[in-house]
Amino acid sequence: MTKRDYYEVLGVARNAPAEEIKRAYRQMALKHHPDRNPGNREAEERFKEAAEAYSVLGDPEKRTTYDRFGLDGLRGEGFTGFSGFDASVFGDFEDILGSLFGFGDIFGVGSRRRRSVPQRGRDLALELEISLEQAASGVEKEISLSRAEHCPECRGSGVSPGTKKAECPTCQGRGQVRYQQGFFAISRTCSTCRGAGEVITSPCRNCHGSGQIKQKQKITVRVPAGVEDGSRLRIEGGGEAGGAGANPGDLYVVVRVARHAFFEREESNLFCQIPISFSQAALGASIEVPGLDHESEVLKVPPGTQAGAVFRLRGRGIKDLRGHRKGDMFVKVQVKTPENLSKDEKALLRRLAELRGEDPDTVDRSLIDRLKNIIH
Repeated sequence: MTKRDYYEVLGVARNAPAEEIKRAYRQMALKHHPDRNPGNREAEERFKEAAEAYSVLGDPEKRTTYDRFGLDGLRGEGFTGFSGFDASVFGDFEDILGSLFGFGDIFGVGSRRRRSVPQRGRDLALELEISLEQAASGVEKEISLSRAEHCPECRGSGVSPGTKKAECPTCQGRGQVRYQQGFFAISRTCSTCRGAGEVITSPCRNCHGSGQIKQKQKITVRVPAGVEDGSRLRIEGGGEAGGAGANPGDLYVVVRVARHAFFEREESNLFCQIPISFSQAALGASIEVPGLDHESEVLKVPPGTQAGAVFRLRGRGIKDLRGHRKGDMFVKVQVKTPENLSKDEKALLRRLAELRGEDPDTVDRSLIDRLKNIIH
């Protein structure tokens, strides 16, 4: 059967650079790989066709010969394509597909043993609630958690003291077993030893061969000043123990800042409301405002302050976690209307109303008139 042009097989131009040819081959190989198309004969043929094309176009000397003389020129160099299959042509493909499929073992290229790498320990996560005061100043908290630790009896090996692991009888210590799938011989991780190449014949009685046991631990968490609600702190190595020789996982602490009875927070700024009397609003006053650091600040309320007025106290907020500057405090004043007035107090207020030209016993239509002017 007449072979297709190798450039056509890979879908590249005849002047395509080497990197483009390599990229085109990788895409086709991944698409038509037998692992992704089990039992698909057409995909298997396309995969072999792409590999044959790359074995020529990926070699500068063979590509030059092919460009000048076609397949006839290659036959003079001993190239026979898949009709005379030579597995050695795939020796250079492992860098392209090896990390994804273990390509070096598909065609029996190479016989090195493959052992599984010990797995890193599992990460853990928990929540820690602190007060707004603690978030502002920073705090150290001791927390308790249960996590997997290396077994003290076998030191994480999983075998009884004085014994050793034995070679896996299924894979003979390779960590992989080979399966014949039509034209291909494909390697898979051994299900008996899970890629370790070794099995435990005498498991540790304390951990039952797992190499780990659950233990309660106490850890000190340092919460920095300025931390916000929902912030995540990472404690390296604070997670569960890994396999023998592997690093432990990390511990992630999600900080929850409790709501405050007086202050509200927005980033590094604080907001609060202070009640003042009618006379303080009218005449002016000095008001003491508490702070999160237990140091009060004196707020000067000017005469004639209206209800809802907001005053800014610079630098009385919370430290910015990403810098050294403190935020500000915004104080909103609420004018409190006096209740249960005495006879004398009522008389004084009526006298004040007369002095200001107000009559509390008649309807004040000034607001109505202003609204009419706006509407019309």
